[in-house]
Amino acid sequence: MKTVLRQKTIRTISFLNYNQMLKSRIIESIKDVSEIDWNSCATSEKDGLNPFCSHGFLSALEESGCVNAKTGWLPQHIILDEDDKIIGVMPLYLKSHSQGEYVFDHGWANAFEQAGGHYYPKLQSSIPFSPVTGPRLLSHNYDHKLMLLDAAINHAQNYHISSIHFTFINEVDFDVMAARQLLHRQDQQFHWLNNDYKNFDDFLANLSSRKRKNIHKERQKALDNGLEIEWICADQIKEHHWDCYFEFYMNTANRKWGRPYLNRNFFSLLSEKIPNDLLLIMAKREGRYIAGALNLIGNNILYGRYWGATEYHKYLHFELCYYQAIDFAIKHNFSKVEAGAQGEHKIARGYVPCPTNSMHWIENPSFRDAVKKFLDQERKAVGREIEFLSEFTPFKKTSD
Repeated sequence: MKTVLRQKTIRTISFLNYNQMLKSRIIESIKDVSEIDWNSCATSEKDGLNPFCSHGFLSALEESGCVNAKTGWLPQHIILDEDDKIIGVMPLYLKSHSQGEYVFDHGWANAFEQAGGHYYPKLQSSIPFSPVTGPRLLSHNYDHKLMLLDAAINHAQNYHISSIHFTFINEVDFDVMAARQLLHRQDQQFHWLNNDYKNFDDFLANLSSRKRKNIHKERQKALDNGLEIEWICADQIKEHHWDCYFEFYMNTANRKWGRPYLNRNFFSLLSEKIPNDLLLIMAKREGRYIAGALNLIGNNILYGRYWGATEYHKYLHFELCYYQAIDFAIKHNFSKVEAGAQGEHKIARGYVPCPTNSMHWIENPSFRDAVKKFLDQERKAVGREIEFLSEFTPFKKTSD
């Protein structure tokens, strides 16, 4: 039976640092902090604002009801204040399950429960339903990042929460968490990397002749039967586009995942809150939309997310999700396309294996030691797999 999380009164935690009093507090709705304050903490000079970490994206999840106690994602966002000025924030959720995370810990949960422990609820610092690398300790100061992390650990210890999981973290946060000796887990995704290509043909010129011909064939076949492709951005996205797209999303979600995580209102709220970060790539046949893929636009990265269709056309999935994303990224000088989790089939389409990282805090010492041994072995296996798969990329190894 699904556990429904209950809200708790959280006390304020204080830090004394450089003769100034810093305080952390926990909010149970992101609307309790202004968009300006949140995004100011989340925006880095180097990488800008990751759209998934933005106030707009996270508030759309909450306001639509996709993220709340009933769905097993109770917000427990940490806010770091200095003299009533917000200087750091962390997206954080109290969870009653391990769904929608893409870093699978069901085996850990089962082992801990069988040993007599209570794995749930746990704390999760991630972007719900989004396996996208980015910051989790949202601050411009290393010491303040440490304080956000310490506040999360303090929170877990105060309420005897089994564990905290920071998934799909960037390099900066990895270093902070390593300083606190959190456990490191590594996995992989497949990303397309832009080598200053002028256009799609320039990209293809770097592939072996056989792979190049295969991609040409797939792109031609995908658009058989008179299919047309549209890029729809920003205020061009209207409610009827979302109506069509949501039908595609539901069709695929019900077949692939068993149940969808997102509702129709969420997508409308995205248009309201982060319109300039959205790209719909839609396929149309005889004047009617029959398939679509949603992408989010980062500072220098295109993030492929959900796709769906109401008609089957061979290779159309590859065209909308991979090749059109590459076209868009080249045209707009993006450095990378992140096309989501899993999918070794992406290698033949020019996407290469790249490591992803998560860090984990576990309260029980014995359980922590067991998990650490598992992760040490798993990282070696992942490293070998990345090295092995890298040999199968379609790029030229010798002249054709």
